[in-house]
Amino acid sequence: MATLMPAITRMAALQKSCAAILPAIFKSCDVMNFEGGQLVLSMPNAALAAKLKQQLPKLQERLLKDGWQVNAIRIKVQVGKNYVVPPVERRVLTLSTAAVASFAELNEALEDSKQNQALKTALANMVRRNTGVK
Repeated sequence: MATLMPAITRMAALQKSCAAILPAIFKSCDVMNFEGGQLVLSMPNAALAAKLKQQLPKLQERLLKDGWQVNAIRIKVQVGKNYVVPPVERRVLTLSTAAVASFAELNEALEDSKQNQALKTALANMVRRNTGVK
């Protein structure tokens, strides 16, 4: 076990360097191997691997500046690897009371015609959602 510790420490340091260089979308990127100046990274799917491929020149340049002797970088897709897409933070937009009142006025001012029906329905629904009226 003691003979593996330097290699494990080195791989962990390289993983940390890669994580600091790459954008957050590549959190699932893992260092698989680093021997003879060739770095092998794993990705959970081909789409992320294609995006990572665009970042490789920047990654290699920064790793060289950080003291890692990286001559080449390869990417392996690890399909079976579990990858959870981080949830997208949704912004909740709220309308002011004046804006809701203006939309209600617009809804009332629109002519009741076939062309305006979809717009009037959408305006009525929006006003209802933003006033709490069921």
